[in-house]
Amino acid sequence: MKKETEIIEYKESLTQLKKGIISIVSMLNKHKSGKLIFGIKDNGVVKGVSIGMNTLRDISKSISDHIEPKLYPQINEEQIEDKTCIVIDFTGKSIPYFAFGRAYIRTADEDRILSSKELEILILKKNKDKLGWDNDICVKANMSDISSKKIKEYVSKTGLKFTSKKEVLENLELIINDKLTNAAIILFGKNTSEFFPLLNLRCATFIGDDSLSKFLDMTDYEGDLFELISFAEKYILQKINVGMRLNGLVRVDVPEINFDAFRETIINAFCHRDYSIPQEINIAVFKNKVEIRNPGELYGGLTIDDILFKRISKRRNSLIANIFHRIHFVEKWGTGISKIKSLEPDTEFKVFAGFFSATFKRKNIVVNAPVNAPVNAPVKLNNLQNGILNEIDKNKNITYDELSDILNKNRVTIMRNISKLKQNEFIERVGSNKNGYWVFKKNKADNSK
Repeated sequence: MKKETEIIEYKESLTQLKKGIISIVSMLNKHKSGKLIFGIKDNGVVKGVSIGMNTLRDISKSISDHIEPKLYPQINEEQIEDKTCIVIDFTGKSIPYFAFGRAYIRTADEDRILSSKELEILILKKNKDKLGWDNDICVKANMSDISSKKIKEYVSKTGLKFTSKKEVLENLELIINDKLTNAAIILFGKNTSEFFPLLNLRCATFIGDDSLSKFLDMTDYEGDLFELISFAEKYILQKINVGMRLNGLVRVDVPEINFDAFRETIINAFCHRDYSIPQEINIAVFKNKVEIRNPGELYGGLTIDDILFKRISKRRNSLIANIFHRIHFVEKWGTGISKIKSLEPDTEFKVFAGFFSATFKRKNIVVNAPVNAPVNAPVKLNNLQNGILNEIDKNKNITYDELSDILNKNRVTIMRNISKLKQNEFIERVGSNKNGYWVFKKNKADNSK
């Protein structure tokens, strides 16, 4: 016979019923299931018990009377080594459980009383698992904080019908008891940062191969989740090399890191991050790599191997995941990392210090400058870069889209050339992309082709 474990307890006789009930509670609070057998000594020797007409009923009543919340286990008479024993199998998810008014926890094969602090942690964990951050109530928010325009744009992509803000949010389960959820605000809020100032996006570009090197720029972005995802995509495209290929007669931009791979990673970061941690999602562009880092380790005790090879997935933010799923931002659960690896096989995933990160290797890196290049060689600008500088000189508030229209170039090309101008310190952006403006760092007369 096997010895006792954290999920198996032996009692020699029914005189130990009270201790047996305590063991049931201990195992439930630790593992949410277990087995208690009467008729076996704690060293595994089977002795058997005497069973009367009402024995099983009396055990059931005692369990019902002395365990809270109520528990209804399976109680059976079984023959073990030709001796009659009573086997009780039980499961329960309504932790914490109490026996005779006290909470207990299983440690190895022993039952011990939970301290008040341990009990508090157990209750907090239960509530956190039951009610995620995204479907918690945003206490200070009301319907006037929700953007009708954003909801209309969203429903137009899903085939849903727009009736009213409230009705759409109710259909999307973003309202609970007539109160807006956190998810409603970060998805469709007019000013998300008013409620959650640290749940945004921070991007930085570094000169070297790690964060200890000097950074060229650092930009903080604010907005709803859809806006932040778009900002993140555009920032990476600005900072990495983008080549081209011809598809028939059409020019197609080809980033050095697969666009779908880093887009999937960005979406996953905003979908699965731990929003209870007041920390921005970080994107760092280095000389040799791009790193996307989000607060929160993998949810529910999962490992990277679980997701990558076993296709196991658990959703930390079910409301956000469902909203993304409706517009095909996320597809089948558990396929995101596999998709990224199929597009960029060298992608590295790590969990460390409360963060999850994905790192992409850059492919088109200039390792050394030409040997004969003078140390202080002037930077030569092409016609487009000079055109950008001229337009900025006319309008310091000009946007990427306006530059694209005026100069008849696509937005990605404009962003790539502005990035080069910023790296060579011709211009810099002051303030946010939405409300900021451009300033010159070098005299325009010095810009020679």
